[in-house]
Amino acid sequence: MINQTILQEFILIGFSAYPLVQTCLFVVFLCLYMVALASNLTIMGLTWADRYLHTPMYYFLSALSFSETCYTLTIIPKMLVDLLDKDNRISDIGCGLQMCFFLGLGGTNCILLTVMGYDRFLAICNALKYPLLMTNVACGQHVATAWVGGFLISLIETTLIFRVSFCIPNLIRHFFCHMRAVLRLSCTDSNFTEFIVTLMSVSGLLGTFLLILLTYVFILSSVLKTPSAEGKQKAFTPCASHLTVAIIHFVFAPVVYLKPENSGGDDTLIAVPYTVITPFLSPIIFTLRNKDIKNAFRKIMRKTVVLKK
Repeated sequence: MINQTILQEFILIGFSAYPLVQTCLFVVFLCLYMVALASNLTIMGLTWADRYLHTPMYYFLSALSFSETCYTLTIIPKMLVDLLDKDNRISDIGCGLQMCFFLGLGGTNCILLTVMGYDRFLAICNALKYPLLMTNVACGQHVATAWVGGFLISLIETTLIFRVSFCIPNLIRHFFCHMRAVLRLSCTDSNFTEFIVTLMSVSGLLGTFLLILLTYVFILSSVLKTPSAEGKQKAFTPCASHLTVAIIHFVFAPVVYLKPENSGGDDTLIAVPYTVITPFLSPIIFTLRNKDIKNAFRKIMRKTVVLKK
């Protein structure tokens, strides 16, 4: 007989399958999280403080940094606490909220990366009309669309998942409320729900990925028509960081959103690159090869030194 009940909390198994390395994982993840948080806050601060960075490209970069900061706040602090605490419980409301924000912010990041690709496409392939097409109002509308689109899909998926009945044991074999891990606790047939959620996830990921690829087909076609090598480099350099981050993002994202959840701990480790490492790499990639960001940082540092004197 199925032990069906109204659950009010879940228990996150997390990294309990690796008790000997939990402290080490805590230190590593904490360091990665602090660097990612500091990098994203730096990007947002510099974009706000330096007028030279008040352009659509950096506006979208700042929006992505804010979204990724919220994304990491949704998962990593709870994960860090659970690595040191044996009581890894989370309420059903907390689980639903974490899932909703995880999916919503993940979707927002996908759309923002697509918008950034569209911005580069307009800047390179339609340079004369670019100032008219990418006004402050248009930029705000694009960012708002990314947030609304990401969370609309998230609300639908989360609502579908939490409409099912859950059974004891209430053990989620993950370090956060992964949608498939939660569905595995269903007492009833959840195949249709899983199919709809998977279909929405595939459509979102594949759709944004194909749009980014399409923009870069046009961008590369335009850049290759540039006669000088210096002109080609100057035109494509701003795109390199975005393309690198997009590739990393869409390589790891399907593992988290689409891979069926198994009973072992391997899926927990597989989710780490997208949930921890990708948010760590993204702001670093955007800043390391970006002269404008570096110059803005130097200006702020000089002003700080002058003020201290």
